[in-house]
Amino acid sequence: MPLNQKRNRVFYGWWVVFGCSFYGLYMAGAVFYGFTAVFEPIAKEFGWSYAQISIAASLRGLEMGILAPLLGVLVDRFGPRRLMLCGAFVTGFGLILLSQITSLGMFYVAFLVIAVGISPGGGTVVMTAAANWFRKNVAMATGIVASGFGLGGFLVPLVSMSVDRFGWRSAMVGIGLATWIIGLPLSLLVRHKPEQYGYLPDGEPSDASVVGEGLIFREGSEQSISTGEALKSLTFWHIALASMCHMMTVNAVMTHVMPYLSSIGITRSVSSLVAAALPVASICGRLGFGWLGDRLDKTRVAAAGFLFITLGLLSLYYVPAAGMWLLVPFLIFYGIGWGGNVTIRAALLREYFGRSKFGTILGFTSGIMMVGSISGAPIAGWVFDTWSSYKGAWFAFAVLTIAFSVVIASTPPFGKTIEKTPHPPKDFH
Repeated sequence: MPLNQKRNRVFYGWWVVFGCSFYGLYMAGAVFYGFTAVFEPIAKEFGWSYAQISIAASLRGLEMGILAPLLGVLVDRFGPRRLMLCGAFVTGFGLILLSQITSLGMFYVAFLVIAVGISPGGGTVVMTAAANWFRKNVAMATGIVASGFGLGGFLVPLVSMSVDRFGWRSAMVGIGLATWIIGLPLSLLVRHKPEQYGYLPDGEPSDASVVGEGLIFREGSEQSISTGEALKSLTFWHIALASMCHMMTVNAVMTHVMPYLSSIGITRSVSSLVAAALPVASICGRLGFGWLGDRLDKTRVAAAGFLFITLGLLSLYYVPAAGMWLLVPFLIFYGIGWGGNVTIRAALLREYFGRSKFGTILGFTSGIMMVGSISGAPIAGWVFDTWSSYKGAWFAFAVLTIAFSVVIASTPPFGKTIEKTPHPPKDFH
């Protein structure tokens, strides 16, 4: 029974947003943010350098490099649910495998498995799922999904307490099992496109009718941009390169925030709270920029996000000299800028390139972001190993984000004319 016959119910697109948001919340908290809580225990047990361990964090960039373009193609063709189910299973297995490591090689293999597993929850798949169900409210919908990643910060103290109380190996087993218990059911909530249920994006009813066992529907007017057209445009490259810079700073800060604060004399319990508060603070940016992005020029909103990141990095840089109070503006500025640009990136791509190949184009964007994801954490680790201080890394990243605020603000408009004529009816079985 098509959903457009149930007009009194909440538009199912919001249930898709709910499922994607909570799926991302757990995956981000357990794997992306939670890694900072096991960084030091692993270093102490094996005697590995910070740069060596940081390479594992960079393996999470595999999702954005090799897998994201492929995932984009797959989600456009098969929908998000199957990918999310497989991702939850593989992530749980990878976390359990991590608990059994005895060498640096095994450590990298375990993180490689985790990187493959977390990829459907890392952005391309869940953002595509949300964007497929909305057009007018796409920035807000993707902002809510992105907020799920930010709320994952609440799990960092739990991960840290589990590691401190039970040991990091037992904690990884427990988190891996929880991944199966939580991730698999949430995957089942997600559906591919609203036309399959008699709706257009945003819940607008389509002129659908049931014929036999199939559903005949007429899609609304949409941009029809091919992947090749998008990749050849300057518009795409401005967004992609700015996103690469964004991911470089995020991966570096989230991997090294606890080690950095410990290196300047701040206790592990306090540094874990800062690590948890940072993604939570980013929710203001994810939701606030989502609201602004549906109302203002998205490139200017994105540029403002980069300037917020710059102010946050400079606040972090001056903490040793000025005191712990600078952690408050760091959390506010960096959190808002980081979270806001996560939301605006997807909204920009949706606005310029439409929906038909959104997953594929977002996947290629994530592939370019891989450069930043892979390089950010090792660069910060190398700076610390070389100079016994992270300050040089934070200052260099601040300069970089200023430059890319200009890049994103100068994004040229995409030149293809939008087709206003509705597509001919299609059969859906």
